[in-house]
Amino acid sequence: MARMSRLYRVAVIGRTGRGNYGHGLDTVWKEFPNCKVVAVADEDEAGAKAAAARLGAPAIYTDYAKMLSAERPDVVSVAPRWLDPHHDMVLACAEAHASVFLEKPMARTLAEADAMIAACERSHVKLALAYQMRLAPAVLDARDRLLRGEIGQLLEVRARGKEDLRAGGEDLMVLGTHVFDLMRLFAGDPEWCFAHVGAGDRDAGPSATRPGAEGMGWMAGDRLAATYGFSRGVYGYFASQRSDDASGVRFGLDLYGNRGVMQLRAMDRAVFLLRSADWTPEKSQWERLPAPPDAAGLAAGNVRLVTDLLESIEQDRQPTTSGYAGRWSLEMILSVYAAHRAGARVGLPLKDRRHPLSV
Repeated sequence: MARMSRLYRVAVIGRTGRGNYGHGLDTVWKEFPNCKVVAVADEDEAGAKAAAARLGAPAIYTDYAKMLSAERPDVVSVAPRWLDPHHDMVLACAEAHASVFLEKPMARTLAEADAMIAACERSHVKLALAYQMRLAPAVLDARDRLLRGEIGQLLEVRARGKEDLRAGGEDLMVLGTHVFDLMRLFAGDPEWCFAHVGAGDRDAGPSATRPGAEGMGWMAGDRLAATYGFSRGVYGYFASQRSDDASGVRFGLDLYGNRGVMQLRAMDRAVFLLRSADWTPEKSQWERLPAPPDAAGLAAGNVRLVTDLLESIEQDRQPTTSGYAGRWSLEMILSVYAAHRAGARVGLPLKDRRHPLSV
């Protein structure tokens, strides 16, 4: 862990019963001796008390705006997993001149994401998304192998969601946000999207549109497929389809080069390499690449992300998983609906910043 030049006052915003404290965005601060959690805000008082006891926080609030005004923290974990409060919470943190560690996905609409980024820029604070896979040693090792040419020139990237009971629209938002961030890591920024969304055995029409779970806004479909064109001439593909297999073993992405293939699987953080130009294992066996010597899992991922966030504050740069990265993932998510409705390829970034299913 990098040595920091200052001490940080940290606050945590949770929402018991409606997103709680996300995937460990509260407890990660216990790993940083230069960070002190000074307060917790949770509209559920019992939840606030429990979180304060867990984190050793001396102050408890049921109103996060009052907490921000009274405590003036340097950094805030906006931890609820549900999306509906993210916009307002991040804007309040930016107004209080606090940097933010935000649970993913970023927001419900691109208009919300635009406003969040603009608020942080006006206040000169940093915004980092909790993309734990983005800085995972195995992922960075795979990127380095790609840059060294171990699978040759990258031709296409194929990704799938977890495809459990949330398959389709919910999978697109909740798990897709991770793999879209990784697709950009390997292939660059997307320039267009073409997509199809299905509901049962039919095309998803207006009647298939519904409010998503966990405050995610509008969604549709239980199966979908999208193709992307990236700025480096690479094609990308994402799909999610409900099936009898809810194990999530396909969740991740595959990188296809002109000399081989790399597979990244999110559930066990494993990376596999096939050194075969025709992409068949008959001529070359799959190799499970040795994991770099570092801890895996959500907790270790959060430590890496917070380290990067604090370094970005001290170096005055954007975090690796910045609000811009979170917005790009949302562009790729919502372009699926925009392309399906249009029945045509749509350019990215999207011109209309409203949710495509709300228009």
